[in-house]
Amino acid sequence: MGRIFEKRKYKMFARFAKMSKAFNRIGKEIEIAVKAAGPDPKGNPRLRIAMQNAKSVNMPKDRVEAAIKRASNKDTSGYSEILYEGYGPHGVALMIETATDNPNRTVANIRHHFTKHGGTLGNAGSIAFQFEHKGLFKIAKSKVEDLDTFELELIDAGLDDMTAEDDFIYIYTAFQDFGQMQKALEEKGIEPTSTELQYLPTNLKELNEEQQTELNELVEALEEDDDVQSVYHNMA
Repeated sequence: MGRIFEKRKYKMFARFAKMSKAFNRIGKEIEIAVKAAGPDPKGNPRLRIAMQNAKSVNMPKDRVEAAIKRASNKDTSGYSEILYEGYGPHGVALMIETATDNPNRTVANIRHHFTKHGGTLGNAGSIAFQFEHKGLFKIAKSKVEDLDTFELELIDAGLDDMTAEDDFIYIYTAFQDFGQMQKALEEKGIEPTSTELQYLPTNLKELNEEQQTELNELVEALEEDDDVQSVYHNMA
């Protein structure tokens, strides 16, 4: 009985930690969006996206409003968005998106994670050529009547690829077409479940089970860092 309780307790703690990380990440997205283009979501597409993402992870409304209010205060400093690149163990390429109010602290922490787990932090541009910057829109299938017609209608908006899995449709666009696709969906009255920009690898690296474990330890250490927003890699 004691083991079962401890196991449930651990799962609850892990779920809470994951949820807390998601709230912090989206809170930063909201603040960055407000600092860039103001607190009105009607005139701020990036803020609309951040608020949609907050809704998708059940982020409390008061936390969303607090982030907007905090960013609206002219006396508060904003976050800097910095992209780090490097190689993890066994030559796996990584891209790390961060949002920080202290770049010196962030780069020191990122370098520490790489060094501790057998990786090397690279220079800007040294890894990025191995990834494509893509936009991803996740939409509930129930919002679309005919998938084939819907796909054809989105080609002019910059549709790069579309897949349907389970109850959702995943729409991919090139980075430069992200805003155009967002506008096209809004005009159709379709609100995505979530929206994000991702770095997708152009080639994948095969690792054995032991090597995968070593790489995952680095990825987990990076993802647990408070300044890290997202981590991408090319491990198969």
